Amino acid sequence: MHRSPSPSAPIALITGGSRGLGRNAALHLARQGSDLILTYRSAQAEAEAATAEIRALGRQAAALPLDVADSASFPAFAAQVRQVLAGWGRERFDHLLNNAGTGVHAAFADTGEAQFDELVKIHLKGPFFLTQALLPLIADGGRILNVSSGLARFALPGYAAYATMKGGIEVLTRYLAKELGERGIRVNTLAPGAIETDFGGGTVRDNAQVNAFIASQTALGRVGLPDDIGAVVAALLAPGTGWINAQRIEASGGMML
Repeated sequence: MHRSPSPSAPIALITGGSRGLGRNAALHLARQGSDLILTYRSAQAEAEAATAEIRALGRQAAALPLDVADSASFPAFAAQVRQVLAGWGRERFDHLLNNAGTGVHAAFADTGEAQFDELVKIHLKGPFFLTQALLPLIADGGRILNVSSGLARFALPGYAAYATMKGGIEVLTRYLAKELGERGIRVNTLAPGAIETDFGGGTVRDNAQVNAFIASQTALGRVGLPDDIGAVVAALLAPGTGWINAQRIEASGGMML
């Protein structure tokens, strides 16, 4: 029997929640008792399928369009979030997962300004100003989890620009934790290692040579799976982990040690 949605259930907002790690995290949180607001850029059908799956677990779910590269749209997006919350009898949500992103694989010498600027908008400027726009809607005592990458710790050629953005997110996390502490908002970074998804064209999942190389460089001897990350998200947003704050948590199976 499905549980009836409770007004007191935690509400999580996940950017890029229609597919990949965002969707997986949403399902883990739903099983843990959270209601979900997911964002999607263009994959509306996938987002609606994800919300249907969440509702089948007995939770409330909504999907909203959002381009994290378009910071001018954030005030209107915040107004949409406010409307969804009002429909659920709430004024605030509890957890923000800044997950949306895209990958660029290019050598440092070959990275163009347009590529660099797009990564800035999606991975650094977007989370900065989206979090700012949503602050009035985040409950005191809530959580913010920013997604980084193992590439901010170890270096693999071809990811200089992408990893630079993630390094910035890790610094931003510490500043947010410091400045939002008076409201009891905990802010952490989750840094996944290489995961088998369609991210970056699905190279890690579909290229056997790349997959085998990563497995050989990982202490646990395999490449990560989406469930490995979704479970960590749920753990970091669970009631018992509230004393973890301003930290970088890497979930990579022990990659590049």
